[in-house]
Amino acid sequence: MICPSASQLSSLALLGFGDCGWGAVLLAGFVNSLLIAIGAYALGFIIGITGAFGKLYGGPVGRDLWASYTTLVRAVPELVLILILYYAVPGLINEMLVSIGHGRIDLPQFVTGIIVLSVVQGAYQTEVLRGAIIAVPQGQIQAARAMGMSPAQVARRVIFPLMTANAVPGLGNQWLNATKDTALLAVIGFAELSKATYLASSATKAFFTFYSASMLLYLIMSLISIYFFGRIEKWARKGQRSSAR
Repeated sequence: MICPSASQLSSLALLGFGDCGWGAVLLAGFVNSLLIAIGAYALGFIIGITGAFGKLYGGPVGRDLWASYTTLVRAVPELVLILILYYAVPGLINEMLVSIGHGRIDLPQFVTGIIVLSVVQGAYQTEVLRGAIIAVPQGQIQAARAMGMSPAQVARRVIFPLMTANAVPGLGNQWLNATKDTALLAVIGFAELSKATYLASSATKAFFTFYSASMLLYLIMSLISIYFFGRIEKWARKGQRSSAR
């Protein structure tokens, strides 16, 4: 089918799923952004909870290593980190493999994107979770230890339940950052929402139409996320005494 020029098509036609519409491209980019954000956030949470306990209860070496990691990642712009982790690190790995007689490897963009953003997420979530752990009343932790609970039992029965309410707002903000940081992966050519928007608008010159649609998709995702984390925080604070206003 031969499509008319973009100037002859309405915004609805351009955003549609027909032969002349770019709706399928935008939707695929949106799904990619969502999947990348979910993967990076989940892996970042694992790094964050490990780092938080490591900075608080690890040995001197462990605390210093985690402190160096969080300081470095938070100090360097995320775009620079993405470029380093996507281009420089695999380049060094390939040089090492070639030097020992192995072939070069090509990392999948999807997997690489998740790993790159999870490194960033892990550093910030480490600090969010560390602050939430510090906010747990020490008297309750000491009481649990006095009752003979093991460190694992103290963490499961006391620290985790009490820290959750304090951690949820910060973790919610980090989730919103994860959804937006996926746009940075456009610089490495990954077909997430911002890259799909760029391709569609460049091909049709309907920049306002496609970037408005992209903004609306990000906004919808953010509003749903805010509602979801709000419900989680309300559940986590159930039974706690509200502060006086």
